[in-house]
Amino acid sequence: MNHSAPPPSRWLVLDTGPGEAAFNMALDEALMELAPRLGRPVLRFYGWTRPAATFGYFQAHADIAAWTKLRPLIRRPTGGGLVPHDADWTYALVFPPAHAWYALPAAESYARVHEWVRDAFARLGVNGELAPCCRKTVPGQCFAGHEKSDVLWQGRKMAGAAQRRARTGLLVQGSVQPPPLPLDRAAWQTAMREAAVERWCAGWEELAVAGELRARAERLVVAKYSRADYNARR
Repeated sequence: MNHSAPPPSRWLVLDTGPGEAAFNMALDEALMELAPRLGRPVLRFYGWTRPAATFGYFQAHADIAAWTKLRPLIRRPTGGGLVPHDADWTYALVFPPAHAWYALPAAESYARVHEWVRDAFARLGVNGELAPCCRKTVPGQCFAGHEKSDVLWQGRKMAGAAQRRARTGLLVQGSVQPPPLPLDRAAWQTAMREAAVERWCAGWEELAVAGELRARAERLVVAKYSRADYNARR
């Protein structure tokens, strides 16, 4: 009997650092569009050059504008609720249609990504748990209350996500608001990669944001995410 470990699967990772809100959303959509040609899962880490808020694709802009004073308000390519961004640890996952994750039911995909986040925090000595059910406090606001399978720490939500499936791939956008502990963002990003190696034998390769990918993201900024009429369309 062959007890050797399975061969590593090739995954791509990129850390784009702080970015403008419109560009951050545009780059995630561009990655989803490019997913069939990349043919591999992509994990992107990023941050924010200034405070902003993103909101779900199907939410009403007027409601969001009344709920927060944060500006700019940018409509995400995924669903979910209002998410404030400043010092949160933000990431995106993209899976091509041929990947097994793409075929998962939405609830299972959501739970799987948060199991991954929970395991990464456990490597840093932070013992989170997945919420067994939802708890609503303020309508439409992602971190006010929690959804089933969000990551909780001492009953407080510290990680949520939103998803979108398209013909080109599956996009998951996640936000982590770490607990008030001496935690290092770079160490968490390393822990995320290590947890994927343990769970799925992920073999990581760096992906650069250049050429066609950057050009497509910049076009999406101009055509959609920087436009007031697009963000306020609903």
